[in-house]
Amino acid sequence: MARKNYTTLPADYAVCMHEDCPMAASCLHRLAFATLQESETYLQLINPKKCTKTAECKFYRSSEPVRYACGFTGFQKKMFPQQYQIFMRTLIRVFGRNQYFAYRRGELNLSPKEQETVLAALRKAGVTEDLPFDRYKEHINYCD
Repeated sequence: MARKNYTTLPADYAVCMHEDCPMAASCLHRLAFATLQESETYLQLINPKKCTKTAECKFYRSSEPVRYACGFTGFQKKMFPQQYQIFMRTLIRVFGRNQYFAYRRGELNLSPKEQETVLAALRKAGVTEDLPFDRYKEHINYCD
């Protein structure tokens, strides 16, 4: 099943209430707390006793936007047919057929980790040049 790409703060996003944490200013869970407590009746709270209030907190999530790729339809034009077959089969094994074509068309955003998977499939198929994805978007990373 395809993962949901959130472009806005989900109402059920887990929040942290530690405003005294040194990472609070850039932690998505803490920033979400301030936003969601104004609009939601119920909140998903991260157990305060499990947060470390340090830079090593396992719940820390940076609020910096992440660069997502959208689509790679242009790749096929730059490959030999045999290379494209290897590339496509490799990614279908990883993502599944429907999800592969949704990623290819740009209907689903590719996270940086998924972009690396696609680029590794290119190298496996024998493509040596760096091919750009169809387009890029920047979003806050709520789910990866």
